[in-house]
This record gives sequence, C-alpha cells and structure tokens, in this order.
Amino acid sequence: MQINWESTINQIFSDVLTCPKCSLGFSELVVSYSRRTSLNQYAPRHRECPRGNECEARKLITLCEACSNEENVPGMNANTDQLLEAYIIDCRRDLEDALDYLSDLWRDDIDLEINNLEKRLEDVDPNTYKEEVAWRDRLEAEYLSYHNEFRKRKIRIPHPGWKSEYIEEILSLGYETRLGN
Repeated sequence: MQINWESTINQIFSDVLTCPKCSLGFSELVVSYSRRTSLNQYAPRHRECPRGNECEARKLITLCEACSNEENVPGMNANTDQLLEAYIIDCRRDLEDALDYLSDLWRDDIDLEINNLEKRLEDVDPNTYKEEVAWRDRLEAEYLSYHNEFRKRKIRIPHPGWKSEYIEEILSLGYETRLGN
C-alpha cells in the first residue's frame, strides 16, 4: 500500500486524523516510536527516506488504537494538537542530527587522509554535502510548516527558544538556513 504522507500530515492541520493502516478517521491516534522495519509504512515523517522500507532508524509511528493493538505498538493517544507537537519535536531531532553530521559526524563515514582532517564536508565530498543540504532543506521546510500551523492555531510552540539556538549553531558553522537569521 502506498500512502500519501503529505496528505496525511495536511489532515492533522485540518483536525482530521486518518489511520494509515485502516484508513478510518479518528479524533485521536496512538503515537509511538519504533525501529521495526515492518512499521515504516506507518511513519508519516519517514517519507523520502533514502533507505526506504529497509530503514532501521527510530521513527515516529501513528496508528488508531485497534491497529496499534494489532501491530503490538504501545503508545499514547494524541489529538491533532498533540500530534502536531510530536511532529515538530521529532523534526527538531532530525535537524539536530543533520547539524551534528555537518559539524563533525561526517568524518566517521569517510576514510579521511591526514591532510583532510580539518577540512569541511563540502571540500572533501561535495556529493555527500549536496545530499545533506537537500535533506536539511527539506527538514527545515517541514519544520516551518509545523511552526506556521502552531501560529495559525494560536497555540504556544513547545520550547520556543529551540529555533534561535538551531539558527545560531548552523550559522556559526558557516551554513545558511531557511529558519531565519
């Protein structure tokens, strides 16, 4: 089954929650995290993952209560506002991971020669850098969509100082961000 995750996330913005497994509408869904690859298809934020359904990363899973029980996925019930909060926090984690990768962690993935130890990723592996920039850009666009939805609903953004800290960190590394200046 191919699920349109963009549509699923947009449903949250309209206060209608549809279970990705049974396609029924609910006022709440069960929210959980899992690394099980069999649950990847129920991870709304997992779309466009380069590893696809083989990805074993920790993912935010949303299912109705009946499907959650059927799939043996424990979790907490969440309404649209709570689910929106879970999504923005999960998106922040991914952005922090991207920041850490650009800052330092990329060196673990590349067999560096001694004269390249102090260079930046874009100087050592331009293709990987382009992939990272594209991934981070998509995450920042996603983050802004959640951020704007909080504003539209006139509800407080959780941990509002996070955005400023992220901006400072990414700018201090010499990179641009669509989150501000």
